[in-house]
Amino acid sequence: MEITRTLYKVSDFVSWQRAKTLVLSPSFQRRPVWKPGAKSFFIDSIARGLPIPKIFLRERRTDLNNLEPKREVVDGQQRIRTVITYIDPKLLIDYKPQRDDFTVQLVHNEELGDKRFSELPHDLKSRILDYQFSVDILPADTDDREVLQLFARLNATGVKLNDQELRNAEFFGELKTSTFALAAEQLPRWRKWKIFTEDNIARMQEVELTSEFILLMLKGITGKSQSSIGRLYKNRDKRFQERSEIGRRFRITMDSIDDNLGEQLPLLPFRKKALFYSLFAVFYDIQFGLNSSLTKGRVKQVPREALRKIKRCAERIEAENAPSKVLEAVARRTTHVSSRESIVQYLQR
Repeated sequence: MEITRTLYKVSDFVSWQRAKTLVLSPSFQRRPVWKPGAKSFFIDSIARGLPIPKIFLRERRTDLNNLEPKREVVDGQQRIRTVITYIDPKLLIDYKPQRDDFTVQLVHNEELGDKRFSELPHDLKSRILDYQFSVDILPADTDDREVLQLFARLNATGVKLNDQELRNAEFFGELKTSTFALAAEQLPRWRKWKIFTEDNIARMQEVELTSEFILLMLKGITGKSQSSIGRLYKNRDKRFQERSEIGRRFRITMDSIDDNLGEQLPLLPFRKKALFYSLFAVFYDIQFGLNSSLTKGRVKQVPREALRKIKRCAERIEAENAPSKVLEAVARRTTHVSSRESIVQYLQR
């Protein structure tokens, strides 16, 4: 199969759609299913000039009505459909306002937020229209069977997505955006403290732990369950009212841990994710109070005596001299609420 590799601008796809020489929904393509949040996130990526997955087209016979070559979208229908909808939705043959209309969310991009394409300044319009897609073009003699085989390969990775990766694909609102931003800010620390490996980070485990810390600030110590994290995203993804204060408290707590224990953390048992959760809970409780109101207030300092207790407990856990209940929770890496509470209480006493 001789594949032509090239670049096409967003404006090229808009022109082809206007000329009716673009086959956007061939029979083997999935129906349009992207939610408004996914569309918003995608347009934000284009406006920022960020790379996106490659588009695959197949050449078709020249349209004898307008003497223009036709192109068929093999992979990338939802991406192309999203940009056309944003720029000029009436170019879609099957356009339905209740299904297709959307604007970019403020949480994704303040320049584009809640504005239609026609309302953007000229420089922003040009930036979007001049964005270049990386495109592979299949020759016209590629038959449907070959296209279907290629399409199946493109959409089959062989790797099962974990729960956080599935949430990443489902949610695009305020909570998801905030959680990812907070986790990304701490990337140097996750690495320095050796809490996550590069593979862990690639699979978004640091994002999931950050989600747990948001739950802790909202509801106090809870057991870890994917259903409870899932409910957090469902309930607050569209409107995350506590976003600013939770972000502030998360950063302050992480700064405090780094200031007081940062250089020692890779050598302490708190480098284990289950124990780091308890360490974060202790620091947060000292500075803000578990189950406290999420109103902005004075931040308490971490007393030196509290730090001495934490280090002493860490030494005992490492030497296996801690209470059996604590050692059992550490050995099992349990995330049950009672085990988490027992570790937190041990670090506090």
